[in-house]
Amino acid sequence: MHPDKNNGSPETAIEFAKIVEAYEVLSDPKERALYDQRLLTFQYQKLQSGDSVFASSNSHAQRWRRLVYEHRYNEIIDRMIAEERRESLALQKAIFPTVALFVSCLAVALVKPQIYENSTIIGKIVLISLFIAGVIHLIGRLRDALDRFTYSTDEIHESILDDAERKIKPVSRPAATAFLILGIILSFSAGMLIGSYVDFSHASLGFVFSDSLKPEFIFYPPIFVLIVDAMHGIASHAEF
Repeated sequence: MHPDKNNGSPETAIEFAKIVEAYEVLSDPKERALYDQRLLTFQYQKLQSGDSVFASSNSHAQRWRRLVYEHRYNEIIDRMIAEERRESLALQKAIFPTVALFVSCLAVALVKPQIYENSTIIGKIVLISLFIAGVIHLIGRLRDALDRFTYSTDEIHESILDDAERKIKPVSRPAATAFLILGIILSFSAGMLIGSYVDFSHASLGFVFSDSLKPEFIFYPPIFVLIVDAMHGIASHAEF
C-alpha cells in the first residue's frame, strides 16, 4: 500500500495512512487501551439496542451485560497497568546502568584504585572474572536500551512510519550514543579534576588507592555496574 510502490496512487496513499494510524494506536499501550475502551463502549451500546435476547430489558440480562462489560473493562485496565509496569522496569534497566557507569567513571578517576595490583592471584582471577561478566552485562543492558528507546537513522528513504517511530522512540541512536560517550568523558574528567586536589593515597586506605591512575582502572566501572544492577534486580523482585 505504500504510495511509492503504486505510482503515487491517492487511493493507496489513503489506505497507507490508515495503516500508519493503526500502527500508532497499536504501538502505544495507552492509546491501544483507550481504543479498546471506546470499542467496548460502542459494542455495549450496540448490544443494548439490538434485537437479541441480550438486549432484553430483563433485569437478569441487564445484570449479565453489566458484568461482561465490567470484566472486559477491567481486563483493559489491567493490561494497561501491566504494560506501564513493564515500561517502567525497562526504563529503570536503562537508567540504572547508565548512571552507575557515569558514577563509577568519576569515582575511579577520583580515588585511583590499585586493588588488582595489591591482590593475590586468587583476587586477581576474581577481579578479571567480574570484569568480563560486567562487560558482557553492560553491553547487553546498553544494547537493550538502545533497541527499546531509540530509533535508527540509517534508512535512506524516510516514510510516514519513520515519523510514527519517532513518536514512540523520541531519541535517535546516534544522539543516545553521543550522550553516553560524552557522559563517560565528562565523568572521568570531573573525577580527575577533583582528584588533583584530593590525594587518597595518603589516607588510611592508601594501600588500596594510588597517587596516579593505574591501567587497572578499566576493570572497575563494569564491575560497579554489575553490582548496582544486581542490587536493583533483588530490590525489584522483593517489591513485586
